[in-house]
Amino acid sequence: MSFFVKKRFEHSKSQQSVSVDGHKRNGKFRKNASVRRKICRFCADKIVADYKNVSLLRTFITENGKIFSGHITGTCASHQRELDTAIKRARMLALLSFTTTSS
Repeated sequence: MSFFVKKRFEHSKSQQSVSVDGHKRNGKFRKNASVRRKICRFCADKIVADYKNVSLLRTFITENGKIFSGHITGTCASHQRELDTAIKRARMLALLSFTTTSS
């Protein structure tokens, strides 16, 4: 083994760490890790996104009043569009606030 290859091998060996589950990692994500896909609540439970259902709509809004993206909540694209229009309608009818109230 040449000097540079040996140094590189030792360096990569020292960077490896053992995680809680006992797998060695190099500070990166595991390649074949199973990631659980988020399921759309509206498709699974046959729920309709309605502007009058304020308690349901509040679960998809942050504390500051921003709408969570479908990537975060797991809603599919068609239901995310329906949810978006329902939240905007509820805001126009003053059922939901646009932003939080500052005191």
